[in-house]
Amino acid sequence: MAKQALIVVDIQNDYFPNGKWPLAGVEAAADNAARLIQAFRDSGQQVVHIRHEFTSDSAPFFTPGSSGAQLHAKVTNRADEPVVLKHFVNSFRETELQSILQQQGIDELVIVGSMSHMCVEGTARAAADLGYPVKVIHDACATLDLEFNGQRVAAAQVQSAVMSALAFAYASVLSTEEFLAAERVTPA
Repeated sequence: MAKQALIVVDIQNDYFPNGKWPLAGVEAAADNAARLIQAFRDSGQQVVHIRHEFTSDSAPFFTPGSSGAQLHAKVTNRADEPVVLKHFVNSFRETELQSILQQQGIDELVIVGSMSHMCVEGTARAAADLGYPVKVIHDACATLDLEFNGQRVAAAQVQSAVMSALAFAYASVLSTEEFLAAERVTPA
C-alpha cells in the first residue's frame, strides 16, 4: 500500500478576504483542505505545509515577514508537521520538500492549496515528473479571475482548465468527498 503525504500549498492570509490577493472560493477550498488535513492526522499520515514568500518587499503579496505571508488559521501546522518555505512556483525548487518526502518514505502525494493555476499546478507537475503518483483535490484548491489577450477568464473557467489539464496527464483529480470515500479516510 502506498505511503501518502498531503501537501498543503500556500494557503496563506493574503489569499483571503482583506488580504492583498484574495481568491475566488478560498474559504470553501480552505475548509475542504482543513477536512483533509484532519483526516490525514487522524490516520497518522504525513502532512507537509508549503509557505511562499517573495524575496522582495515590493512584491504584490507574500512580502517577507508579513502577516499576509503566514499560514491561514484554518490550516495551521502542528509542531510535528514541517513547513517548507519556498520562493518559486514549484514547491520542489530549491527547497527541502523532496528530502522530507524521501526521509518519510512517501511514495504518493495528495495536493491541495492555492493558486490552482500557479503553485498547485507547478507542484503537481513537478511531483509527477519526479515519479510520484499525484492526486489533486480540486475543491480544496482556489484561484482567481485572469485576463488573457484582452479577455477576462472567470475563476471557475481557470479552475476547470487547470484541473482538466492536470487530469489529462499529471494527476488524478478528485473532490474532497471522492477522496475521503475512496481512501476510507474519515475525519474525527
